[in-house]
Amino acid sequence: MELEGLLATLVQEGGSDLILKTGGYPAMRARGLVRYIADERVDRVFAETVRTRLLDGNALASLQAKGAADISFDVKEIGRFRVNAFRQNGEPSFVFRHVNRVIPSFKELHLPVDQLQRLASLQRGLVLATGVAGSGKSTSLAAMIEFVNRTLNRHIVTIEDPIEFVFEDKLSVVNQREIGLDCPDFSIALKHAVRQAPDMILIGEMRDRETIESAIHAAETGHLVLSTLHTVNAVQTVERIILYFPPHEHALIRQQLALNLAGVVSQRLLRTKDGRQVMPAVELMMSSPTVREILIEGRTRELPRALAEGSYYGTMTFNQSLRRLVEAGNVTLDEAIAASDNPDELKMQLRGITPGVQERQFAGRAPGK
Repeated sequence: MELEGLLATLVQEGGSDLILKTGGYPAMRARGLVRYIADERVDRVFAETVRTRLLDGNALASLQAKGAADISFDVKEIGRFRVNAFRQNGEPSFVFRHVNRVIPSFKELHLPVDQLQRLASLQRGLVLATGVAGSGKSTSLAAMIEFVNRTLNRHIVTIEDPIEFVFEDKLSVVNQREIGLDCPDFSIALKHAVRQAPDMILIGEMRDRETIESAIHAAETGHLVLSTLHTVNAVQTVERIILYFPPHEHALIRQQLALNLAGVVSQRLLRTKDGRQVMPAVELMMSSPTVREILIEGRTRELPRALAEGSYYGTMTFNQSLRRLVEAGNVTLDEAIAASDNPDELKMQLRGITPGVQERQFAGRAPGK
């Protein structure tokens, strides 16, 4: 068994993740499904060899102290990978995430082109990509950075753990800083980043209150800040940020979000009808007068209606996105329903019934008419 051979199989078959577990068979995730790709088990000798090859002093210290470590790994003529090394039952295990060397465009990712170009071109504000692990958040942000890199004269600073996509300077200058190698943690790196004359700052993930505060401050002081959160939609994103802070600060945080949160791009990947690829369903929250008012007043549960009715500003709900995927023949109805936050509403929309229409049509009719 050779690591390069397993990684080559992953790339050749279009897989996203290679899973190596000591004592188990090598497996990969492709198009959302996990399957075995070899009939030889990963033994301890092989696992230890991989660990020794991948982990330097900092990563090994992280593995020993925290039980896991994130690193980047580049294999010539095969590809680049983000690796999480961890222990299970005291034995080494690894997950390799394939990172494309060529950064795809919004169109190639099947993302809303106009809205994401608009967000990426902003001079200031906070833009968040959200979704579960493996939903394409990092790829979408990389596409935004590459769009700016190709079209605008900007200075871009990224803070990542580890560095995933590698950018080559085009019209923009891109400085990429890796946690543990170039800086100790996100919050400290972000505080220094605002002194490095950036136009755009990418924070790999907002993991704590201090990083969130620094990100909002950077947006307030005239920078475009991109980051990710492991939240499933706009409502949960706003509420999660607020709950990082004590109750007496909630009103201030809501006001800061209303003024600085330029957009939330939430994604879920669905298998296409033919099973050959995945496509994203996207919820888009773009800043608008209604959205800002809702955020200030803390009426976050009203966000879905505002997004459904805010197409003029580029907003979109998951159900609107799912409906388009079904009607275009890209995904099955069952796949769309399984991905929906409100399956009954989606079924009504696909039958041409919009919530509230019947109530308005029948309002004022006499009983029995």
